[in-house]
Amino acid sequence: MSLPTRARSSAALVLAGVLWGTGGLAGSLLGGLAGLQPLAVAAYRLLVGGGVAALFVVLTGRPVPRSAAAAKRILAVGALFALFQASYFAAVSFSSVSVATMTTIGAAPVIVTLAGGRKPRRWTLVSVAGTGAGLVLLRWSPAGPAHLLGGLGFALLAAAGFATLTLLTAKPVDGLEPLPTTAFGCLTGGLLLVPAASWSGMAIPLHADVLAAVCYLGAVPTALAYAAYLRGLADAHPVLGALSAVLEPLTAAVLSAALLGERLSVTAWCGAAVLVAALVVGYWRPEPR
Repeated sequence: MSLPTRARSSAALVLAGVLWGTGGLAGSLLGGLAGLQPLAVAAYRLLVGGGVAALFVVLTGRPVPRSAAAAKRILAVGALFALFQASYFAAVSFSSVSVATMTTIGAAPVIVTLAGGRKPRRWTLVSVAGTGAGLVLLRWSPAGPAHLLGGLGFALLAAAGFATLTLLTAKPVDGLEPLPTTAFGCLTGGLLLVPAASWSGMAIPLHADVLAAVCYLGAVPTALAYAAYLRGLADAHPVLGALSAVLEPLTAAVLSAALLGERLSVTAWCGAAVLVAALVVGYWRPEPR
């Protein structure tokens, strides 16, 4: 891969990870303003994000995929979106946001590395190990023993879903671009979540702040972030894509400290430094596709 191509793919993956980090705050804000349960927030995130991306596809005249291979890919992506979101929020309900995030994002690069079918390079192992250690330092907050096992189980299921999504979308389908994949994949995943989310209630008050939170959550950390992620995966190794996801909890932690006044401990700051160093190693010595 040429340096300019690698730089573009790396920039797209970094952008995706940073934008995902704003999604946690936006989702929490939406849940608080509208009184929604996490699964309903996830459904709105996918539906609005898919709708925004689909509108952009139509307005820009991009080709709408019509082949059988494209339809199968979109269905698979939608199912994985739904699995990832539902499992992650189930992990949150059983344990905590910290445990769920740390386990999901930390396990995904490991699963992708093991599923790659060949022995990873030394620097890849260093980067994966570093991200795991950094996440432990940044996000670890033990839950009670009665709920920890269930939380870890659902978090690992979410990690498997995200890893499968990463490996699947790293193999392009002729005529199917990243943006249409994001648009129709998110819409499919959102529709799959609607039946379960409806049980907890999906009605929202039509207030300006609520609608702004819905639009931001769907447009920025969903439509734009996943389009950038899938674009980056087109020219990068899946392990590097999975590693980029650790920017989500890192960005969320920094934003919480800056905007919400939450104090990060010395251990958390050390974890952030380890995460950045591990990512630098991953981008500096990437696995070949």
